Amino acid sequence: MRPVHTALAVLVAAVWGFNFVVIQIGLDHFPPLLLSALRFLVAAVPAVFFVGRPKVAWKWVLGVGVALGIAKFGLLFTGMAAGMPAGLSSLVLQVQAVFTAVLAAVVLRERPGRIRLAGMGVALAGIAVAAVDRGTSAPVTAFLLVVAAAACWGVSNVLTRKAAPPDALNFMVWVCAVPVLPLFGLSLLVEGPERDLAALRALDWSGVAVIGYVAWVSTVFGFGAWGYLLRRYPASSVAPFSLLVPVFGMSSAALVLGEGISPLRWLAAALLVGGVAATSLAPARGARTASRTVRGAPAPLSAAGLPGAAVASPVRSG
Repeated sequence: MRPVHTALAVLVAAVWGFNFVVIQIGLDHFPPLLLSALRFLVAAVPAVFFVGRPKVAWKWVLGVGVALGIAKFGLLFTGMAAGMPAGLSSLVLQVQAVFTAVLAAVVLRERPGRIRLAGMGVALAGIAVAAVDRGTSAPVTAFLLVVAAAACWGVSNVLTRKAAPPDALNFMVWVCAVPVLPLFGLSLLVEGPERDLAALRALDWSGVAVIGYVAWVSTVFGFGAWGYLLRRYPASSVAPFSLLVPVFGMSSAALVLGEGISPLRWLAAALLVGGVAATSLAPARGARTASRTVRGAPAPLSAAGLPGAAVASPVRSG
């Protein structure tokens, strides 16, 4: 990659990593489901008027929209609101690579090789260490919600691979439009209209800045830049930069929010990043549909913004 494009890839990873901090700040202003709904509303709804109709079947748009926009982000934001630290969330969410590989083996019959299996084991060991670290200071309910969010991300990755969208931007815009009304409805049902109205009435410039960052900087800029890189270079060249997301997430959370990073958390980070790297970058054996990898297809969505995970594996090329 050219130096300017390498710098762009690092910048996108930094934007996505810092987004966890912004989300944490935003949760001081909004209930979690309402914040997620507002993010999708501002980022996606205006864009649907410019990208045209979806270029894949509606079942894929709706399936990915539900698994990713409603389930994954709803669980992630709720888990963070329940006490899961921003930095640790950025790290634990990367276990989606393991869920994706397992689901791909079952659904797509993509047999993982020895390196990928070893990577999955190492990543799961990292999750166990992170759970011990989190359990020493608070109940693990919030931790489990983020792990569940990672599992839903894995489901959406496999569905996106099955959809094989020819136009990454078009697909992601429509996927992001799907969760808007359901998330608003869930917020009214779970969080209550009084709480939602109070948050909207108290909206100040800080809250506006949070929504602007998660919607336009992390989502629109991040996705646009990442898609641009994927169109110019092989996914295997771009994907490793996504492993910097938890590095930026943990470091920015420590600097801005004062989150401590214990020795156990450092160990969890080393195991998770190393395991995810092996799981993501090692090729699957006997993949029936490996030749169908769509270059320029969107990266899987991250909690930070929109796409943000490694996409070297054909399973996660969408």
